Amino acid sequence: MTASDPVENPKNQGKSWSFWTVFSSTFLTIFLAEMGDKTQLATLLISAESQSPWVVFAGAAMALIATSLLGVLIGYWLARRLSPKTLDIAVALLLLIITALLMGDVLNS
Repeated sequence: MTASDPVENPKNQGKSWSFWTVFSSTFLTIFLAEMGDKTQLATLLISAESQSPWVVFAGAAMALIATSLLGVLIGYWLARRLSPKTLDIAVALLLLIITALLMGDVLNS
């Protein structure tokens, strides 16, 4: 498979996305989601305290790669066993539950 070959998923019923479409949408989504989060702040503090920014960068990069790999493997496994509609509903319910728990914490504070 070359960089210009379409990435096809049999569950998408004929939809195909180019390598660069998938790559850029994934990169932008994750990049924007990770900006200013607790992981970035923790990395900033560790780097400031350790005086070894490249070692901190290597450790943080490996941790992010490992968690991303885990997410991709679990997502791939789920996609092979569940329909896209079932996955959409499950994710929507999970996000609603998380939202309700966070709202409960805010209201109880």
